[in-house]
Amino acid sequence: MEKNKSNGGLYFVIVPNDIRVVCVEAKSFPDGIIEAFQKLHSLIPASKGRRLFGISRPEKGVITYKAAAEEIKTGEAEQLNLESLVIRKGQYTSITITDYQLDVQSIGASFKQLLSSPGLDPNGYCVEWYLTDKDVRCMIRLKD
Repeated sequence: MEKNKSNGGLYFVIVPNDIRVVCVEAKSFPDGIIEAFQKLHSLIPASKGRRLFGISRPEKGVITYKAAAEEIKTGEAEQLNLESLVIRKGQYTSITITDYQLDVQSIGASFKQLLSSPGLDPNGYCVEWYLTDKDVRCMIRLKD
């Protein structure tokens, strides 16, 4: 991902290629998030270079959340009997949070700010990209 330009704390980033991920849906939001990631990690061994994401959006009036890991082998989701999803390439508005675990609520506050941005893709997701154990980039895709 490339940083494109800043707009008062918001950054525009380009996702140059679609990212196929395997997902475990949380039973509830936000309470089921940790359990979803635990299940994901039990099914998919940690490996260097595999990106981790949290993906959410409202569906039928309820926020659905999916813990997700980049698919590194074709057909991995099917082999593990997991859902697959594509994080679409394109331009995203984003905020990067350092040491997010010191204030987990900052993730929700960041998405609230991002959701007020003009030009959001109406079919897009709120995407958390876990850059490290401490840093997360919150991002929402913009219309083409």
